[in-house]
Amino acid sequence: MAVPGKCLLVTGPPGVGKSTLIMRVFETLKASNPNLKIQGFYTSEVRQGSERVGFQVVTLDGRTAPLASTISSPESFRWPNVGKYKVNVASFESLALPELQVKEDTDLFIIDEVGKMELYSSSFFPAVWKVLESNIPLLASVPIPKFGRDIPGVARLKNHPGATIFTLSPSNRDAVKEEIYLQLVDLLSKQ
Repeated sequence: MAVPGKCLLVTGPPGVGKSTLIMRVFETLKASNPNLKIQGFYTSEVRQGSERVGFQVVTLDGRTAPLASTISSPESFRWPNVGKYKVNVASFESLALPELQVKEDTDLFIIDEVGKMELYSSSFFPAVWKVLESNIPLLASVPIPKFGRDIPGVARLKNHPGATIFTLSPSNRDAVKEEIYLQLVDLLSKQ
């Protein structure tokens, strides 16, 4: 069973800055302790001009793979949809799942995000759960409930006894970043 507080979940409406906050915490941790072994990934927008045409998954060492796109391809008609986006599950799994392998020397996992697109991978949530149960600290983002209801996997994470939930808003971003950073420094010093 995970120790309470080892899973820090950032939630908030789309566009509030969850990914930016997680990346700033990651960069600050790496700068203050370059020897930290941090595994995981984040998602970033793919744009053509000013238009968002998809998302990609990016490992913490900078490798990328497509996650979802509005641009059709011969194989994409079979892919699951989230809104106007087609989710490339195989591409996501090929890059993200190896990043979630629990290793002895890992200090911290970062997962941005545990959302609807990512959860189309049937292997993703079990991998996230293994990370959670490994006792290695986890910093992750989760979407805010739509119509008052969480995605089942997200609800399980939020209800885990080791989870601490931070709800992000434009007015509390800096304070939440600092609080998460300090909690992680404290957790990492006790490992």
